[in-house]
Amino acid sequence: MKALAFNGSPEMEKSNTSLILDPFLDGLRKGGVETELLYTMRLKIRPCLGDGSCWVRTPGKCVQNDDATSVLAKLHEADIVVLGCPVYVDGMPGQMKNLIDRLLPALEPYFNLKDGHCRHALRQGYKPAKAVLVSNCGFWEMDNFVPLVTHVKAICKNASWEYAGALLRPHGPAFNYMLEHGLSVQDVVEAACRAGRELAREGKMQEATLRTVSRELLPLNKYVETTNQFFKTAIDKHSEH
Repeated sequence: MKALAFNGSPEMEKSNTSLILDPFLDGLRKGGVETELLYTMRLKIRPCLGDGSCWVRTPGKCVQNDDATSVLAKLHEADIVVLGCPVYVDGMPGQMKNLIDRLLPALEPYFNLKDGHCRHALRQGYKPAKAVLVSNCGFWEMDNFVPLVTHVKAICKNASWEYAGALLRPHGPAFNYMLEHGLSVQDVVEAACRAGRELAREGKMQEATLRTVSRELLPLNKYVETTNQFFKTAIDKHSEH
């Protein structure tokens, strides 16, 4: 099997998203899956023109010649698609959304009724892959992921992907800090890796594993206090200059 993964964080390798995404991909590899990771910030992908050319004028091919063309070629081989990104203003970063919009050539223009709902069928040559969301959020509460998870589930329905679940890491900055300082969060990293192995070997991720990825790291009030102090210190430092 092959997995095509995207890190949609502007911080790329240094992002809090990568702290969960990278061990998850390691778990996939340990389960026998070939993985490829792309960073959306390094891809030259312009916004969709919305003119329907990829459906009518040049079926299956966008009239814009940029990196979206190579991404679509890679999708032909993908059994698993991994969307990794932070929560930005209750959704995904713009670079990731541009990428998703430009995958439209993979779909046929014709309507199919699926469960009484209009859908587009996958164009021949593309696989009905499993899709996984890996996301980090600066806020403490899990419900901050709801808009993004809902969006990704809708994308899966429209792309004929099977939504396989999500690895969600709330209060991500605290996780980063605790990792750097050797505090007791290694179980979260191990759970992210285990989720990858489970998906590779069993075709699904266990709920207990995903709960460990998302587990509480510190009390809400403590997180708010330390976060506010961090920003105050940073602002005061810059004000001095």
